Formats: sequence, structure tokens, C-alpha cells
Amino acid sequence: MAKAKNAKKDERADAAPPKMKRKAFEQELARLQTELTRMQTWVRATGARIVVVFEGRDTAGKGGVIARIMQRVSPRVFKHVALPAPSDREKTQMYVQRYIEHFPAAAEVILFDRSWYNRAGVERVMGFCTDAQYERFLRLAPAFEKEIVDNGIILVKYFLDVSQKEQQRRFQRRIDDPMRQWKLSPMDLESVRRWWDYTVAYQRMFEATHTPHAPWHIVPSDDKRRARLNLISHLLDQVPYSKVEVDLPSMPKVAKRPKEVAPGLGPWATNVVPDRY
Repeated sequence: MAKAKNAKKDERADAAPPKMKRKAFEQELARLQTELTRMQTWVRATGARIVVVFEGRDTAGKGGVIARIMQRVSPRVFKHVALPAPSDREKTQMYVQRYIEHFPAAAEVILFDRSWYNRAGVERVMGFCTDAQYERFLRLAPAFEKEIVDNGIILVKYFLDVSQKEQQRRFQRRIDDPMRQWKLSPMDLESVRRWWDYTVAYQRMFEATHTPHAPWHIVPSDDKRRARLNLISHLLDQVPYSKVEVDLPSMPKVAKRPKEVAPGLGPWATNVVPDRY
């Protein structure tokens, strides 16, 4: 019996790829980030409009992958949108109204860190919307997204998934690490207790909103490094960009210092930050 159990453990270990080394991850990330800058140049040249939706379970790594996407691109082109809880005024608006406000103009890529799908996830599970509002959302979301796509906007939807065991490990790490404690909220920890409620809600969400014009793309993210690379690589494949030649300026010659100008910042520049490193 012990041998059989050990054999099953070995099979599971063989099935999982080895953890990616940081150096290999950073090398591949740098390559993909270079491609993102090329895509950015194409977006600016063509005036393309792109909306990327990031949904998923708590701790699945939405913020981490968005940070890697934003790391080497222009914040004037790529815009990270993470909306807070709606204000009293926003609660009286049409539900999608505050999201539409952030939709792209020409030459913009909008990254929604959670989106209108809050209604199908946290609002449904935590009782922040009525059954009628929930059912109406599921009925209208595909038509809403069809209108987005028909308007010429490239829409890509990702759902980052994490196992129950890994989610608990990541939450515990946040509890133990002072530099991660700011990520914690009572709402987040409810996702541990309500794991199966969220599972049912997400299954229903996929059933109602996975469409040919706006399909869901699932990203297994127990391995954060592989998940980040897989998502960025897939995103690049969803955008029909091509290389755009850039007219780069040449470096001008440096003028000599005029005699009447003191070297450096002058004798009055004495309030200098001390060298501690």
C-alpha cells in the first residue's frame, strides 16, 4: 500500500513541470516585453483600441501580470484601470456606465483589473446585487460585448485560476509578510470560506458569457512565473500587430560650457542628499 501511494506521488510530481528559474523567467519576460513595445508602436501608428479584461480568483495573480505588462510600456498608451467600490452616485447609474467611461480612445490599451464581471462574481456571491440584476447582467453581457467588438475594439478576456490549496498558501503568506499585508481585506478572505460558492458563480458566468466574439481564456496560475509568460505571449497573439519602422533621432553634439556659467549646479547647490549606499 505504501509503495502504491509513493508511486502516485511520483506520477503527480512527474506531471508538473519543474519550477522555472528566475533567470530563465526574466530573460523570457524581457523578450516578451520587447514585443509589447513593438505592439505599442503599432497601436500608436494605427490608432487601434484594445480592452483586456483580467478576472480570476483572489490571489491568482491579476495584479502581478498587469504590473509586468505595464513595466516597459508607456502609461499614455497602456492604462491600468482598477475601480474602487461604486460611490452612492455610481450606484444609481447604469451598471456598465462607470466602466464605459474608461474605454479606449484611438491608440490606447485599457487593462481592466476586474471589470463589469464583478456582478457575476463577488456581487453575486456576497449578495451585493439582486437576483434580477444578476440575471439581467448575464443576459445582456454577450450583447454588450458584441457591440464593443462590432465598434472595432479588440476585446480579450482572461480568467486566472488558482487551486484551493495554493490560494490558502498565498493568503497565509500575505498574513505573515508585513510587505504583503496591505493586500489583505475581509472581502478577500471570504473567498477562502466561500470557495465553492465562487466556483458555482464562475461556472455560470462562463456558460452565459463565453461567446465566439468574446471568448474566455483560462490561465492556470499556481505557477506564477509560467502564468505571466503564458498570458503575455497569448495576448500578443490576439493583436494583429506588425513591425512599424520608427524614425529615431540622432544624438546632437554637446555644446561647450560658456565661460560665464559655473560648472555643475553652482556653489549654491549644497543641499545634497547624502550618500548612504
